[in-house]
Amino acid sequence: MNLSKIKEILPALDNVEFQLENGTFVPEHFHVTEIGVITKHFIDCGGTIRNEKVVNFQLWNANDFEHRLKPTKLLNIIKLSEDKLGIEDAEIEVEYQSETIGKYDLDFNGNHFVLKNKQTACLASDACGIPAEKQKVNLAELKDACCKPNSGCC
Repeated sequence: MNLSKIKEILPALDNVEFQLENGTFVPEHFHVTEIGVITKHFIDCGGTIRNEKVVNFQLWNANDFEHRLKPTKLLNIIKLSEDKLGIEDAEIEVEYQSETIGKYDLDFNGNHFVLKNKQTACLASDACGIPAEKQKVNLAELKDACCKPNSGCC
């Protein structure tokens, strides 16, 4: 989800709620402690130089159990970060503490924001020698597609 999309969604909400993909909700007393830009300049295993930029939201739970972040407050924090940091419209990445700091993509399911699990991947699979995954076929399903003995098709 891009920054422009969250800014479009927030005014229609009564509360800001985040849920992990496994169904667990981020405690409702969370804080957004940071909004910033993270730039990653790197080279992949195929030798291609790449640049990535994301808008980073950091969620944090404190022991102030009565705290609730309202949509207008989050919009104000976003606006301040755009004004002061020159943040552009980019994909949002959310940092949230579990066993370690996790990084998540952001989605919206119509009711609340969903922290989507991120996966690593090879960006140059054609250059680094990873064999293509073979298609798995059930041989029982191929019996009608095969040539009959002595049919002359093979």
